[in-house]
Amino acid sequence: MISYLRGIVRMDRGRDDRLTLIVNGVGYDILVPAYAMKRIKAEKKDGEELELHISYNQTERQPKPVLVGFPSSLDKEFFELFISVEDIGPSAAVRALVKPVREIARSIEGKDAKALKELKGIGERKAEKIIAALKGKAAKYALMQEVEAPEEVAEDFRKEVEDVLVNQLGHKLPEARKMIEEAMRRSPRISSSEELFEEVYRGQRQ
Repeated sequence: MISYLRGIVRMDRGRDDRLTLIVNGVGYDILVPAYAMKRIKAEKKDGEELELHISYNQTERQPKPVLVGFPSSLDKEFFELFISVEDIGPSAAVRALVKPVREIARSIEGKDAKALKELKGIGERKAEKIIAALKGKAAKYALMQEVEAPEEVAEDFRKEVEDVLVNQLGHKLPEARKMIEEAMRRSPRISSSEELFEEVYRGQRQ
């Protein structure tokens, strides 16, 4: 079982939920929750060394191993606690964790279902399940220090989408920028390249 990896990072420009870590010539495809990915991108660039604490997930229903990476062992611990909740698997948990662990843990301990519903893919029923299963177990994580990413990181996803549209998909730069601007105008709450790609595509179908 893999619990920790250190190697050279390669960002996947088309996806915000994963990266490749090259360790001794072997590339590991690692899922990373949004809050952790923002932190990594703020601190690391392609080709730099990165270390991640790994949650290794493999079951009969999911025979292909899923590696989920975190900047600290506490983040990893919380993730493994989070996926102990019924009907929340590793992939769903990665999508859901858009806020720092500290915030989510505080919402659980405060029985704040409304705040938990702000997590991607978490509705009323799942929010109540999370509280019922984890209330009293998340206090340690609620005490974690807050880590803030630089302000400019929030806009970085636009540049990523622009690069992919121009360099990989063959669009002209002015056209790509127009597509991005129109998508952001339609959905100003977009906060990741994955969401932006979806909205750009939606706009092209209209």
